[in-house]
Amino acid sequence: MEFVQISTELLSLLFAVAIIAGLLDTLAGGGGLIALPALILSGVPPLTALGTNKLQGSMGTATATFMMLKNKRIKWPEVKKLMLFAFVGALFGTVGVQFVDQKVLSYVIPIVITFIGVYFLFSTKTIEQQTSPKISSHHYQHIVIPTIGCYDGFFGPGTGSFFSLAGVSLRGQGIIDATAIAKPLNFATNIASLIIFILAGKIVWTIGFVMIFGQVIGAWIGAHCLFSINPKYLRLLVVFMCFGMLIKYSHSMGWLSVV
Repeated sequence: MEFVQISTELLSLLFAVAIIAGLLDTLAGGGGLIALPALILSGVPPLTALGTNKLQGSMGTATATFMMLKNKRIKWPEVKKLMLFAFVGALFGTVGVQFVDQKVLSYVIPIVITFIGVYFLFSTKTIEQQTSPKISSHHYQHIVIPTIGCYDGFFGPGTGSFFSLAGVSLRGQGIIDATAIAKPLNFATNIASLIIFILAGKIVWTIGFVMIFGQVIGAWIGAHCLFSINPKYLRLLVVFMCFGMLIKYSHSMGWLSVV
């Protein structure tokens, strides 16, 4: 779908946005909360912006996943079933979003992001090292993962942070390990959603392909930085990203405008 006035300046700006989004998404999640408002503010309709965001975001998570597997930071046998359930959940969510009033969706994301930010802000000790799991791997795989996948298909931004939160709070993973495992799960949900958006014709291909290159660059840099960063600083980065993106999104929605 090509109906947006596309200039060299616009493409250059979105390329830069994609680099930043790919970098921050790999480190802390929530890159879509940078890329998606940028697409909407560029004149792309909301549903098409979601589809275009999935196109470029899927390449960022693909790059991060490849780097994690290549460097043996995650193991394929441990994530393949989780990826499948995340994929199925995202399929249901993406089909559902085609029939939902877009105004309803605008109120979902602030609630989710605020919850994640508050959790990481106050859980200072438990998230930096592994603890005992709160739920079984069976329930985590069959309930939690597809639920987050459904959210990603339904709306999406912040999903990487949500996967990390689930790994830390429910499975007792350290924040760095949870962030690493979140990459292939987010890749699976992005691909599932992307398939539906392609079939629905809700993608601006020119913008999407330009942003793909930015995402790959940003994700490659982020994957090299993830395991050398202090867990304390990573936690603070997640908190900063959550509340920064909450302010940015609220402003783009006009909720912070002075009457």
